[in-house]
Amino acid sequence: MSFDDLGLSAELLRAVHAQGYSEPTPIQAQAIPAVLEGRDVMGAAQTGTGKTAGFTLPILHRLYCGPEKIRTRGVRALVLTPTRELAAQVADCMRAYGKHLPLRSAVIFGGVKINPQIAALRRGVDVLVATPGRLLDHLSQGTVDLSKVEVLVLDEADRMLDMGFIRDIRKVIAALPPASERQTLLFSATFSNEIRKLATGLLENPAIVEVAAQNATADRVRQTIHLVEKSRKREFLSQMIGRGDWRQVLVFTRTKHGANKLATQLEKDGLASAAIHGNKSQGARTRALKGFKSGDVRVLVATDIAARGLDISALPHVVNYELPNVPEDYVHRIGRTARAGREGEAISLVDGEEIGYLRDIERLLRQSLPRTAVEDYTPPQSLVDADARTSSGKRATGKPGQRHLERSRNGGKGHGASANGNGRSNSGQGQDSRNGNRRSDDTRSADSRGNGNRSNGARNNGARHGGPRNGGANGGNNGNRRGRDRQHAARAAA
Repeated sequence: MSFDDLGLSAELLRAVHAQGYSEPTPIQAQAIPAVLEGRDVMGAAQTGTGKTAGFTLPILHRLYCGPEKIRTRGVRALVLTPTRELAAQVADCMRAYGKHLPLRSAVIFGGVKINPQIAALRRGVDVLVATPGRLLDHLSQGTVDLSKVEVLVLDEADRMLDMGFIRDIRKVIAALPPASERQTLLFSATFSNEIRKLATGLLENPAIVEVAAQNATADRVRQTIHLVEKSRKREFLSQMIGRGDWRQVLVFTRTKHGANKLATQLEKDGLASAAIHGNKSQGARTRALKGFKSGDVRVLVATDIAARGLDISALPHVVNYELPNVPEDYVHRIGRTARAGREGEAISLVDGEEIGYLRDIERLLRQSLPRTAVEDYTPPQSLVDADARTSSGKRATGKPGQRHLERSRNGGKGHGASANGNGRSNSGQGQDSRNGNRRSDDTRSADSRGNGNRSNGARNNGARHGGPRNGGANGGNNGNRRGRDRQHAARAAA
């Protein structure tokens, strides 16, 4: 099958061929016809398989070839994304494929001044790509009209839920035409039960497009686990990059502080490095990404939130300097490599304290990942032995067990109010949200949503370990633990 067989307009096909594509990917081959038919769609595919074009192309076609509309400043298609980088990527895709069409598109997100965005909206926008927080700013100021929206897209919907955007999403949806009068599309690399529950309330008889097993990883990614003592990870990483003469490496840490620290240390080792995370200004994030793509920056150290939307087609190496405490994030991380049909390598540096995280990942993937004990860098033998016992079917003890206890202490699903009483962190919004100039969506949500250090026990499911008042006798059960861990990871990593 070629793109010519999908029924897209000549103008769109011209743009597609100019990008060097002739055959659609599996997600595109299934999603594009369903969207063109006007059906709601729930689509899942591995990261890097072209799902963005899977909704961009048919949306542009419908807006261009559909019945003539009365020209207003109202937005006709709205795409919501969890992060600035992903919003920018989708907007670039819209512009590239729609360059031969008389349609206007714009992108709005926090971390930059709001006035240029207001000016763009006043000129008239057919397709709007936005992060939820900044979009709500515009709604509250009356600078955007969503009453004419014909198509709504939730991209990376799982991450938006993890970051606590569900209330913002519902506020945005309240400003849209009813579900019966619009088309709704949900796209994500993975689909959890929570996402399917959300889809039930938003989509009407959707077409299910799932081209890979749930939470599967790309077949072209070569995955390796190196057992390395925590205190020597940086040294081992520097040697691995130097000896392998790696020219482009994406390294993941769990926290913003960890990303800054590692980037500084690698710079001292003579490796051109930069960090990207939610506390960085949009200008700094853009410069870091531009330098990484051009080759001026050899190592890009990123958190999970900031890395969403990074589209580097030829990225050969991804390194998990620290394993994520949310197993699904591992799938998203290694999906940054082996994109567009290329080969890639994902290496994880695992200390004995992270064995519990590793086992969670392997259970999610339903496979064991090959381990390599690195001479002179291996963790204490007792922790390696614990991994061996875990691999044979026994639960690890020690630090991983403490991790599970900490999860249960900090709450279940993440719906409790935070310590400041309203679930929003001053450090996340600060002065930027007051003047409307620099609202940072991924920083605000990741740092403030979900559980605070103190949670509202009456609203948490299993918020206290074994607390009877919360409706769950064991606050450390797998469902509550995973929900708490997702939002904890988002707060720490943004």
